[in-house]
This record gives sequence, structure tokens and C-alpha cells, in this order.
Amino acid sequence: MSAQDLEFTHKLADAADKISMARFGAIDLKIETKPDFTPVSDADKSVEEELRTLIGKYAPSDSIIGEEFGHDGSSNREWILDPIDGTKNFVRGVPFWGTLIGLRVDGEMTTGMVSAPALGRRWFGATGLGSFLQTKTNSFQSERKLQVSKVSKLEDAYLGYSSQDSWNVKSQEQEFEKLLKRVWRARGFGDFFIHMMVAEGSLDLSMEPSLAIWDMAALIPIIKEAGGKVTSLSGGDSLVEKSMVVTNGLLHDQTIKLFN
Repeated sequence: MSAQDLEFTHKLADAADKISMARFGAIDLKIETKPDFTPVSDADKSVEEELRTLIGKYAPSDSIIGEEFGHDGSSNREWILDPIDGTKNFVRGVPFWGTLIGLRVDGEMTTGMVSAPALGRRWFGATGLGSFLQTKTNSFQSERKLQVSKVSKLEDAYLGYSSQDSWNVKSQEQEFEKLLKRVWRARGFGDFFIHMMVAEGSLDLSMEPSLAIWDMAALIPIIKEAGGKVTSLSGGDSLVEKSMVVTNGLLHDQTIKLFN
């Protein structure tokens, strides 16, 4: 893992934040509906276009996988981009959205960046270098190392999830209901935020039954470097099976068992 790559993700995030914040709450924001019935704004497209341009200058031979413009290249170094995760929030003026930037090398996620400028928060990490939260409020900026919680029983755990409807689609509503009854507290914050809260130690576990690769890739190095564990619902590879269970590690086997 290269510290230079991690430093470059900050430059990408800075560029993304500049574009997205200028369009957040704009009265002339253009919104379309994609074939999967999810919204896309002009900000989503503009951010991804800019990130692709910058990556092309930094590492011309690297591949890029993006939500809005697909897959380009065949390199073993792949940048995986979600220009605005939480577009539904973005277009309604809700500040829980962010840009997700991940780098996968030889099949392994090595670098992750989640920048949520409307919240003044940026999570980032890289294999062997740790993961961190950077918080900005006006001119004040702080940074701290991330560490997952030490909660070891589901009965004491704080769970984050997206929506209960998503579990109905996957026909796993009964298993999910069992988990809701087991845990101490559960809240549906949704999107990247719940998983970053596990990395921070604020939540103890989080999960979503159906995700795309760009929804997850950037999160994985951050969570792992904070001491957490990431798998699919079956306990396999999240990026392959397209579902995500994130825990502090201590709760992982208990959680997976409920769904299998």
C-alpha cells in the first residue's frame, strides 16, 4: 500500500467536495431517474467526471469503475467510485451523503476515502496505515484514529441499517426481525454513515442486504483498519455477493449465524 495513493484520495475528495457542495441545495439542480428507478443529479455526473479526469492524470494506466459511467481499463489497480452515495438525501437537502473513493490492487481493497462535506466529516484509511476521522467545523479541524467498540453481546449492541423494506425484497425479513429483537438498540440511518459509525465505535454492527460494488469498496479498508470485520450475509466476500455485514469483530459470528 502506498501512502502516496492515500494522499491522492484527499485531493480527489477535495475536488469532489467543491463540486458537490456548490450543487447541494441549488434551485437549478437537474435530477433524472435511472433505469433502476434511482435518482441521479447533475452533481453525481460532474463529480465522477472530475474524479476520472484527475485519476487519468495521476495514474493513466489504472482502471476505473464508477456508478455513473461504468468500467474502463483492465489494470490490476482499480479505482472504484461512488460520486454521491445517498443521492436521495442529496436531492432533498438532507446532509447525509458523501463521495466514496476506493482503490483495489490485485483484488484487495487497499485504500478507502469517504468524504461527507455537508456533515464536515471525512473518513479514510489504507492497509497498514490505520484509519482516521477528520472533522471540520468552520476554521477548526481535528483528526483521530478510528477504533471499533468492544461490545461482545448482541443484547448490548447498537445496530445500524438502511430500511426494513430492503429486507422484505431479499425475503429475509424474519431473520432481520430476530436480530432487531436481540439487539439493545437499532436505528435506520442508512447508506455509508452506518458503516462508518461502526468504524468509529459509535455503533457495534451494521448491515445491508443488497449493495453495488461502489457502495462498499471504499468502506472496507477503513473498517478493517479500525479493527472491524466485513463480510456478506453468508460470511463470504461482500463485493462478490453484494451484501454487507459490518461488525466490531466480536459480534460477527453471532450475527452471521442468525442469517444462516
